[in-house]
Amino acid sequence: MFEAVELGQSLPKRDYDEQLPSLRADLLKVQRELAGTDSRLLLIIAGMDAAGKGECVNRLSEWLDTRGLDTHTYWLPSDEESERPPYWRYWRTFPARGRIGIHFAAWYQELIPRFAEGKIDIPELDVELARAAFLERMLVDDKALILKFWLHLSEKDQEKRLKALSKDPLTRRRVTKSDWKHHKQYDRYAAAAERVIRLTSTGECPWTLVDAGHWRHRDMTVGRTILTALQAHLQNGKRTAVQVPDGVFVPATSPGNRITILDGVDLSKACDRDDYDKKLRRYQGRVNRLAWEAYAAKRSSVVVFEGWDAAGKGGCIRRLTATIDARLKRVISVSAPTDEEKAHHYLWRFWRHVPRAGFVTAYDRSWYGRVMVERVEGFASPTEWQRAYQEINDFEEQLAEHGIILTKFFLHISKDEQYQRFKAREVTPHKQHKITEEDWRNREKWDDYEAAVNEMVARTSTEYAPWFIIPANDKRYARIEILKTYCKRVKQALK
Repeated sequence: MFEAVELGQSLPKRDYDEQLPSLRADLLKVQRELAGTDSRLLLIIAGMDAAGKGECVNRLSEWLDTRGLDTHTYWLPSDEESERPPYWRYWRTFPARGRIGIHFAAWYQELIPRFAEGKIDIPELDVELARAAFLERMLVDDKALILKFWLHLSEKDQEKRLKALSKDPLTRRRVTKSDWKHHKQYDRYAAAAERVIRLTSTGECPWTLVDAGHWRHRDMTVGRTILTALQAHLQNGKRTAVQVPDGVFVPATSPGNRITILDGVDLSKACDRDDYDKKLRRYQGRVNRLAWEAYAAKRSSVVVFEGWDAAGKGGCIRRLTATIDARLKRVISVSAPTDEEKAHHYLWRFWRHVPRAGFVTAYDRSWYGRVMVERVEGFASPTEWQRAYQEINDFEEQLAEHGIILTKFFLHISKDEQYQRFKAREVTPHKQHKITEEDWRNREKWDDYEAAVNEMVARTSTEYAPWFIIPANDKRYARIEILKTYCKRVKQALK
């Protein structure tokens, strides 16, 4: 693969000086055009040691308007980063719509050295590369342009560059023992890089191999590639994905005859007051003890609450979190996205709230709004919400792999029970703020929401993140069932 770029290409200074003014002007123009769109540009700059990755990025910072540019380097994970899934730190730094983000190697930063040094084998590497490719496809589907550059040096050029850097007092500190160690194992690192590039160079996110032996050729090649790709992206717009049939998990019957997962829930289950008080005290005590045990074991919990309007999510969250120390818990109430959140992928606002090791986060509504509210109300296109099932499963799998205890509840009530609760809210002063015209309007789409819930459960109830559908016509029963289920999940995980 790399033989194709080990050609010793160079660019004379006179040619470079002649081409640079127009390139800079065109880059600034296309950057301004990007700023007025809902797209964004993500540049990944990777390459061999001493290939000039930092120099190239510095050059791009000179050519572009830094007010619309963000640059991120990923050193060894900090304590804060280590206590969350590996991709958490990348999600935090993705560029917002209209902006350009430059990432030094990004998620490829550690993969190549780990594989070259034998710390992971081919199957493990391929799993990681599949996840990286899936993430990139998600971002592309969300109107991002991703350009990946591999700045390459031949073994001879790398040795020459390392010696030159070591002799210069201004650059001597940049050459480390590990750089020379990697150079001695050049073939292994090159082979590892070739496999990574081959398996993650797709039509959506191809790698561009750049001969980095001469800086003028290197930087001009990167700059022109960015210009050409961004011009084409803005001119052609986002590609159109293939749509699949609506409601693929819903039986092909009329809405009135549709059989769904919710139809099998026994809503008659109830708990009397005396039994409720005893169980509430018992299970809340267990929640408190398990919260501290999980903290000591550095096991986080994420608890998702979904359900019908007026199903009692708020009351259940209060009973669950009542005895968890305030220093260990956080409740995230999810409403319509802010302007900042709209400027990113819809999962961005949930990734940023993933708790540190040992802490508990409860979500009052969650990322499942994509396949329920946004689906039914038309805020997401069929293509967008249909691909969200796989995106959500991947997100939750990453949480589970990191050791986070993920528990998902859907509170189910009957349509008649919802009506009674709506009417009660209208006449109860301290609950009137909970009922709006939108609640009544959503109620008219009960069948559509029921179909959405059915498909959501069918496609996202996994072995690592199963759904628990809670009968909630009786609030006391629902609260005890949630406390009991949560305790069981945490206890099993701590074993």
